[in-house]
Amino acid sequence: MEHGLNITYLLRRCDAFLIYTVTKEVCEMPVEQIVAIVIFVIMFALVITEKIEKHITTLICGAAMMLFVFGFCMGWNFEMMWSVLSLESVTHLGFWYGHADHGAGIDWATIIFLAGMMVMVEGMAKAGFFRWLCMTLAKLVKYKVLPIFLVFMVMSACLAMFIDSITVILFLAAVTIELAHLLKFNPVPMILAEIFCANLGGSATMCGDPPNIIIGSALNLSFFDFLSNTGLIAAVSLVFIVLYFYLCFRKQYAQAGKDVDVSSMPDPASVITDKRGFFISIGIFLVVVVLLITHSSTQLSVATIGVVSAVLTLVGSPKSAGHILKLVDYKTLLFFIGLFIVVGGLQNTGVLDIIAAWISSICGDNLMLMIAIIIWISGIASAFIDNIPFATIMVPIIETLSGGNVPMLHTLAYSLAMGTDIGGSATPIGASANVVGVSVASKAGYPIGWGQYCRYMAPATLIVMTISTVAIWLMAGLLTF
Repeated sequence: MEHGLNITYLLRRCDAFLIYTVTKEVCEMPVEQIVAIVIFVIMFALVITEKIEKHITTLICGAAMMLFVFGFCMGWNFEMMWSVLSLESVTHLGFWYGHADHGAGIDWATIIFLAGMMVMVEGMAKAGFFRWLCMTLAKLVKYKVLPIFLVFMVMSACLAMFIDSITVILFLAAVTIELAHLLKFNPVPMILAEIFCANLGGSATMCGDPPNIIIGSALNLSFFDFLSNTGLIAAVSLVFIVLYFYLCFRKQYAQAGKDVDVSSMPDPASVITDKRGFFISIGIFLVVVVLLITHSSTQLSVATIGVVSAVLTLVGSPKSAGHILKLVDYKTLLFFIGLFIVVGGLQNTGVLDIIAAWISSICGDNLMLMIAIIIWISGIASAFIDNIPFATIMVPIIETLSGGNVPMLHTLAYSLAMGTDIGGSATPIGASANVVGVSVASKAGYPIGWGQYCRYMAPATLIVMTISTVAIWLMAGLLTF
């Protein structure tokens, strides 16, 4: 009994020492660091709870960072304020052609690229491209449910390599529900698999998922850099994931749709709303893909490619230009702007350097451990919080951890990309595509609860996270046999 009391006493002393140490370190922080952290925590809490729209939250917190941190705490440092706004960067030639230096502030290249891709995707959607593609593939497999299930998973991953995963799921889930009504099957398992494959496909390229756009733009990584690294990991993982979901749902879909007359199915050509716009949108999409693949050779920045995609779309559909511009998700763009300001505040006050030093103290010179920590911390965090702000925070941290070692920086960048992109698949709130897919299913009368979602998606996430860890270890040359 006395021994137990001594252990309890020691534990209390340890807790007291830990609290004292943390409190001492916080008290020794400059006031601007404390205020910056408080603003960031408030922003994160509001984004998670979604009590206020996310773009309003980040813009208010960005304004608070400018006013209280750079203003009151740092003696109205207008030079730093201007640096965080980064407006001058847009006027430099390197921003549009070549490689621009990205400071601690708003990444306008990411904003412009996202806006351009949004315009292009809305133009494609208006012409009926996505519904036509889904219905065509369904017809090719003779409207058999199990082959549709497998084909739609692969299609979801392939589309998400070039198109925002939210858009992919929005249209794919809607078509899946339409086919479910025609072929008499439960669309929920198919939608779950499509969501996961969209997030997986998005990890394969620089333009596939917002975290990758942020990482690639900040570190001057090309489309091919991602494709030859995270793309290979995604391709290997897709084989395992398709097999995993097939084993989970093969019995449920094996007999589905057997008694349905496929001759009554709609003709894919009937869903094309604008034939001229349809072929123009396909041509523009192919041009943008070529520009993305070759931009490391042509030296065209992602901002330039974004502008080209938007201009071509609007010129190709002059009568629909106003309607397409109205459909652009401006709230997401504003969300990014506010977020970049807040993270710029953390970086300029040295908070991110402290976090990087803490991770470095744990890992030492062990790159293998550093890779594992980046992947799994990113993955676990992204399952419960938005992966976009997390990726934005982590980019300058991995820059500090690399210490100027470019190969090491790229290895950590791919680790961060896989962790944030895949980790968000584990829960219904981890990524925007998840929220959209679950919402579409629920509105159609197929509610997906946390239990059902996590039962299938969490194991799939663990499979890909494990594959990613081993693959990046191998790529780094650290795993020997």
